[in-house]
Amino acid sequence: MTRTITRLFDDYDDARDAVTELERLGIAHSDLSIVANNAHGRHPLSGRDSARDHDHHHHDDHDHDHGEIGAGASTGAAIGGVGGLLAGLGLLAIPGLGPIVAAGWLASTAVGAAIGAGVGAAAGGLVDALRNEGHSEDEANVYSEGVRRGGTLVSARVSDDRVDEVESVLEDNGGVDAETRGTDYRRSGWTAFDREAAPYTAEEVDRERDVYRREPTGV
Repeated sequence: MTRTITRLFDDYDDARDAVTELERLGIAHSDLSIVANNAHGRHPLSGRDSARDHDHHHHDDHDHDHGEIGAGASTGAAIGGVGGLLAGLGLLAIPGLGPIVAAGWLASTAVGAAIGAGVGAAAGGLVDALRNEGHSEDEANVYSEGVRRGGTLVSARVSDDRVDEVESVLEDNGGVDAETRGTDYRRSGWTAFDREAAPYTAEEVDRERDVYRREPTGV
């Protein structure tokens, strides 16, 4: 039996490292997905380079299309992934979430729902895509809210005998489950993902990440 394991990352580089480690363990890139907030316009559209090396690029190129599906929706091959997962990152702009970069089957499902139902349904596409993969309503809402607030989702479809291994990789790299983060969100009065809410600005994303950012583990 196959299960979908998803975790939320507050740092894109941690999510990238988790994906790389999962692929190194033999998880096919076709069974992996990544969906990352890109409010700063700084994430690379290629897995060959790190996000840190691109901080000085893409700030102006991706500051548009906040209210419609962006360039990535027309690049289905890129979103589907060719080669390693991160080599297939595509750019999207989705109402409620704002600009994101994404690759893999989860992104393809969400974008497909958006294209089929119209732009206004795009944000709901991520919630629905997560539910369709076996996540509860609450989990889907928490993970979608996490992307809105600046986070990155990594999802893996694996057989039952690899669940513990995959969960360990995701959590060792800083991944947080929906129950933990949902508890944090509810302390401030949050109840569910609102597809009509305005996307977080870059400044709001920075403040949110400061709340949850991990302490450095070494020098």
